[in-house]
Amino acid sequence: MNILTFLEVGGLGGLVAMIIGIIIVVSLVVSLIISGIAKVIYEWNNDKKFTQKHFWQTMLISLLICGLISGFVCGGM
Repeated sequence: MNILTFLEVGGLGGLVAMIIGIIIVVSLVVSLIISGIAKVIYEWNNDKKFTQKHFWQTMLISLLICGLISGFVCGGM
C-alpha cells in the first residue's frame, strides 16, 4: 500500500520509472535464457565451444529484439 500511496502523491514519474525498470529486467532475463539455450544447442553434439564472445553477441542480439518488441507493444502499432 505504501508504494501505491507514493505513486499517487508523486505523480506518474515513479510509475514510468518502475515500468521501464521492469521492462529492462525482464528483457535481460529473457536474453540470458535465450543465450543459455543457444549455448546448449550449439554445444549439443559438436566439439565446438560457445565462447564468451558468442554468448555476449547472442545476448546483445536478443536484447535488441526484445527492445524492438517492447517498443512496438508500448508505442502502439
